[in-house]
Amino acid sequence: MKSELTIRFSKIEDLPFIVNIYNQAIRSGNATGDINEFNVANRIDWFSKYDNNKYPLYVAEIANRVIGYCTISPYRPGRKAMSKVAEISYYIDYSYHRRGIGTALINHAIADCKRIKKESLLAILLDINTQSIGVLEKFKFEKWGCFPDIIDLHGIKCSQLIYGLKIKKQ
Repeated sequence: MKSELTIRFSKIEDLPFIVNIYNQAIRSGNATGDINEFNVANRIDWFSKYDNNKYPLYVAEIANRVIGYCTISPYRPGRKAMSKVAEISYYIDYSYHRRGIGTALINHAIADCKRIKKESLLAILLDINTQSIGVLEKFKFEKWGCFPDIIDLHGIKCSQLIYGLKIKKQ
């Protein structure tokens, strides 16, 4: 399986796949705080904010089909003292879960942090997303913060967690 997997920078043609994958996460009810699904037109501005040299959006594909993606986004944009910190997010097509795709994407993003000059990564997620917590902990992300019971997902309260990783300089 892994020999078939390719990770590359995203292209605008990938956006329909990215939107579909994110909408799957919304429908799951535990992977994002978004409640309403998006369409491609809704996400064009969002997509255009990614920059391969500062804040990349990577896609994972098998047989030329996008099956997952990972973003490196600014943390507290505009605050220069925080420019070496970034937020990492990743989403995998649900038919490809538990196949190492998320692990491959995170590994790729961490390895690219030196090039894009990031020293710390933050993952901001829901406490009910235990699968993602497990993946992050595999990479030695640690729980750095918790906002208890601030999220309301259709009447269910949950906490928002911040997991962090300091990137080792090589």
